Amino acid sequence: MFGSEPLDELVIPDGTHVAEHDLVTDGDVLIGGQSVIELGVRGGGVVAGERVTVGGDIEADGDCRLDMWCEVDGNVLVGSDAYLGERVSITGQLIVSGDLDIGDDVDIEEGFEANGWIVIRNPMPTIVFLFVYLSHLLRIGEEEAAEEVAEAAFADGSGADPARIPRGSRVSDDAWRVSTPATIGDDCRLHGNIRATELTVGSGTEVFGSLRAKGDIRIGRDTVIHGDVTTRGGDVTVAPGVHVRGDISCEGGVLSEAATVDGTIRAREGITFEDAADAGPEKGPADTAAEGSADAPEGDESAAEPKSDPADAPDSGAPTDDASGDPDEGAEPIPAVVPLGDGELPVERDPEPAIRPVSAGRFSWESDRRRDRNGRPDEDVAAIIADAETGDDGPEP
Repeated sequence: MFGSEPLDELVIPDGTHVAEHDLVTDGDVLIGGQSVIELGVRGGGVVAGERVTVGGDIEADGDCRLDMWCEVDGNVLVGSDAYLGERVSITGQLIVSGDLDIGDDVDIEEGFEANGWIVIRNPMPTIVFLFVYLSHLLRIGEEEAAEEVAEAAFADGSGADPARIPRGSRVSDDAWRVSTPATIGDDCRLHGNIRATELTVGSGTEVFGSLRAKGDIRIGRDTVIHGDVTTRGGDVTVAPGVHVRGDISCEGGVLSEAATVDGTIRAREGITFEDAADAGPEKGPADTAAEGSADAPEGDESAAEPKSDPADAPDSGAPTDDASGDPDEGAEPIPAVVPLGDGELPVERDPEPAIRPVSAGRFSWESDRRRDRNGRPDEDVAAIIADAETGDDGPEP
């Protein structure tokens, strides 16, 4: 971490989120040298390399170790011991619950307070001190003691993975820029565009920004990306339930059918769509019963066959004990709707057609006669017309 060896990867553990301009995680925070963190840092323990700049408060539940030339634009609150290298600058207060080991030319503008011992010297960097101490124990033959010291030094008491920020990184609300691969855990909530050589995002994470990498980008289930997903020469893999609220640009990609992309997809080598039905649908009681009968061992007919019901037994003619006395009760119901061709219509004779020719009816049409409503012959039409032409109104009453 310190010196010329950078951290190999940006690692954001599960459950990390950015709240009120602070990077909050349950585990430790390890920051490589010459990095600029424009956010505050809150975690179990905080370790920063040389020339690290933190643009907010540092709150550490455990130890806090700041190497030479570190700058903190805020307060430093430490729940255990604090180790400050020479020429460290803190614009706020320094409050330490345990011991304070401090170097030369340390500037604390608003003063400091420590409940334990205060030693003013140039503390050896943590990793260097650890290796010197372990080598001394091994040199004198105390292998068991060296093993205990190593286990205590590298054990994570919080049970959470540490957040690792590589050397030379720049982290802010606008962008996370690293020159190494990046891995973001599950259920995280981050602000800013993420830039890395390769990117892997876990499940249930929400990123308020875009993703950009030189290599491959992999996005886990139910993750929301409020921006574009772009890679120069790699592929993009999108899992089911992912929602990308921007464009996707890549060489090739694997996109789930259950994913949502609001923008345009540009892939030089094409996109492969995966089936979203990774798991079957939820099983109901009927499916469970059918599955249980199918899983019954061979030869066990009692497990494979359904239990008999007295109502399904054939009618033997014997009187039934049912108080209702309804012979149809218990019989298999007849379905009201059956598929075409499977049922039979209860028709005893040929149905009468709804539309028939005039000549096929029971009554014949006569052009010179008309009938009343009951079908009886009425007066002669020709006689009525002749009377109308002569003006004869008929016999007088």
